[in-house]
Amino acid sequence: MNTSRPAQERHFSTHDGVSLFYRHWSATAAQRRGAVLLFHRGHEHGARMAHLVDELNLPDFDFFAWDARGHGRSPGQRGHSPSFATSVRDVQTFVDHITAEHGVAVTDQYVIAQSVGAVLVSTWAHDYAPAIRGMTLASPAFKVKLYVPFARAGLALMHKLRGLFFVNSYVKAKFLTHDPERIASYEADPLISRPIAVNILLDLYRAAERVVADAQAIVAPTQLLISGADWVVHHKPQHQFFERLGSAVKEKLELPGFFHDTLGERDRASALRALRAFLLRQFDAPAAPVNLLQADQRGATADEARALAEPLSPLSPRGLYWAGTRAGLKLGGVLSDGVRLGHETGFDSGSTLDYVYRNQAKGVPLVGALIDRAYLDSIGWRGIRQRKLHVEELLREAMQRLAAAGREVRLMDIAAGHGRYVLDAVASSPVPVASVLLRDYSDINVRDGQALIAQRGLQATARFEEADAFDRTQVASATPRPTLVTVSGLYELFADNAMVGRSLAGVADAVEPGGYLVYTGQPWHPQLEMIARALTSHRQGQAWVMRRRTQAEMDQLVAAAGFRKVAQRIDEWGIFTVSLAVREAA
Repeated sequence: MNTSRPAQERHFSTHDGVSLFYRHWSATAAQRRGAVLLFHRGHEHGARMAHLVDELNLPDFDFFAWDARGHGRSPGQRGHSPSFATSVRDVQTFVDHITAEHGVAVTDQYVIAQSVGAVLVSTWAHDYAPAIRGMTLASPAFKVKLYVPFARAGLALMHKLRGLFFVNSYVKAKFLTHDPERIASYEADPLISRPIAVNILLDLYRAAERVVADAQAIVAPTQLLISGADWVVHHKPQHQFFERLGSAVKEKLELPGFFHDTLGERDRASALRALRAFLLRQFDAPAAPVNLLQADQRGATADEARALAEPLSPLSPRGLYWAGTRAGLKLGGVLSDGVRLGHETGFDSGSTLDYVYRNQAKGVPLVGALIDRAYLDSIGWRGIRQRKLHVEELLREAMQRLAAAGREVRLMDIAAGHGRYVLDAVASSPVPVASVLLRDYSDINVRDGQALIAQRGLQATARFEEADAFDRTQVASATPRPTLVTVSGLYELFADNAMVGRSLAGVADAVEPGGYLVYTGQPWHPQLEMIARALTSHRQGQAWVMRRRTQAEMDQLVAAAGFRKVAQRIDEWGIFTVSLAVREAA
């Protein structure tokens, strides 16, 4: 679609090397205030949103519109992506590209997204906690109307049996908008594709359910536009999402009679006026960020953790259910080496994690090994193994950054467990390491970590010592002074932000400006109650009750200590994050 501004046609390289297409419309005013990023609905492409460049009348803003992978002029099978999480990470890569290539800071970016694009963006806002100026979500496809009974269950079964296949959209243009021009252009557009890959459709549902249930984790200013006569998606999850949003600034606008193409409806002028006004308010008078440093004391995750810590009546249905689960795990511990180790040392212990990393099922012949394999393949442990890979990846990236700056790599882990992931990262990095200091509070972990160092013949550069990761003075006094620190899987075990703050302050004391921190988080977990009711921790057999920290909360704790996040990874289930931050000058 033509606009009064010329569009530059560009490409950017994603995290996995795929080159995605996008359009860029430069600001026409003398001074640019910021940038507006446009994310199209499913089956479509960025040019379908190009009319907004003129209609929003924002001459002092750049506009960017991508073609998602598998859409428009971007490569890939039509309607396909390796996973929904891959496409969410594409959003982050696109934002990073706009910052690096076009000089627009994330804090000066505003996002507008429709339908499937709005689910991508809301998942990104949840998982990556970007410090954007704000976002408008138009008719997010949190729950697509599938008019065939049990369609989702049937698609999931067929996906398991057949593998990848594609589902064609049933929606006709006349059910998307009342605008005759939009209907005609949709029907004539050769770049619109009706197929969507079944894995993306199923991933879309799973991501949407998670984000709607946990919308309190999203703190960016958010405007939600709901089409009142939408044939494509259900309204209820949109309202639930809005009510649960953690944003201090949020606005909901219901548009009676509008079809699904909210921003392309015939009478869209009223919606665009509201959008423009909300956007400009975020730039004219930006609200203070939501302060999450006391989220351990009040808020959704604090309430959730307190509820999980409450004992159940032993004769209640839930009490009986979890008692039976614990009994089953006790029996499993007789047969499975992994379950037995969890009972002996704690399911959150360094010994258990090292067993999970090795991922070799062991137990009583036949049945014990089968139980152990099911245990090791649980979603939490799969996420832990992916977290290990992400920690190693970002450690290698930090080493390369240090080497590029001509600085020594002096690595410290303040709570290393057995230290396997650190030693694996060092072994796989082309950058030489001057020293490796592994620390842990547990004498068992120190003993086994020292044995691992000796096994790998690294005594010349690596050593293991006992220390308390929550003692600021001990952390700060590490020698040699580290240029790279990692904290993996520690803070997730402790609900108290004051403790985490002391630990991070010690890390900041230890690391020179320009040094790096790799840290992990757990913003979500599908088995929180099972863990709390059935598993024990390393702390003398206590129940393993975890308080989730949203990514925004974890990033604020790191920022308060003087670090700035520069990169992040998250597994495809949205459970564990790994982030890289640089130590700012004092």
